[in-house]
Amino acid sequence: MSSEDKKNTIPNHVGIIMDGNRRWARERNLPTFEGHLKGYQKMKLAPDWFFSSGVKILSVFAFSTENWSRSRDEVNYLMKLIKKAINEEAEEADKNGYRVLVSGRVGELPGDLPEACYNAMNKTKQNAKAVLNICLNYGGRAEIVDAMRKMLKNNIKLEQIHEGMIKKYLYNGDLGDPDIIVRTSGEQRLSGFQLWQSAYSELMFMNKYWPDFEKQDVDVILAEYARRKRRFGGDDG
Repeated sequence: MSSEDKKNTIPNHVGIIMDGNRRWARERNLPTFEGHLKGYQKMKLAPDWFFSSGVKILSVFAFSTENWSRSRDEVNYLMKLIKKAINEEAEEADKNGYRVLVSGRVGELPGDLPEACYNAMNKTKQNAKAVLNICLNYGGRAEIVDAMRKMLKNNIKLEQIHEGMIKKYLYNGDLGDPDIIVRTSGEQRLSGFQLWQSAYSELMFMNKYWPDFEKQDVDVILAEYARRKRRFGGDDG
């Protein structure tokens, strides 16, 4: 395989549903918080693992619009952990030349977490090496609802509405759609992740919890993606 052919088998955009933190902790008789802490540590490592392999965009599902139903203690802990992650990731991203985006209902986050998100995006907005897209207070249906609201607010006319227009009004509509979406923990569903963008994404489900994710798993994902034949609705023959 030529270097050009090999390059074409590497996904431009990978989505990760980082699932299994709580089950990882329970199976080890540890507090739930320990699972989230271990998951956070892996999230810090993941961008470099993927970007050094040639991936240009990594979208991670950090906290969904449905996760607010968890216990107050758990949600409060997660918010503190996410704020720490975003502040640290902004520094790391700026040092390594990649951009941080936050997709979701950022303004509805508690305390000064929205400010941390906006600061991370502003600090890294000129970086072009790669993009880390953190999906936070995010839901695929909420994203589409918010896009419709913005279109109505901007007086978009009926005849102006098409797929490209809707994509423009998504949280970060200029990002390419995920080429492959990976969910850890063995669960086989998207749980609202990138609903609009995932129409032709390859799906991969890994039977390991997110805290157990390792650098070699990136190679497993890339190998699986290279094996797939993407037809985008074309001839199956």
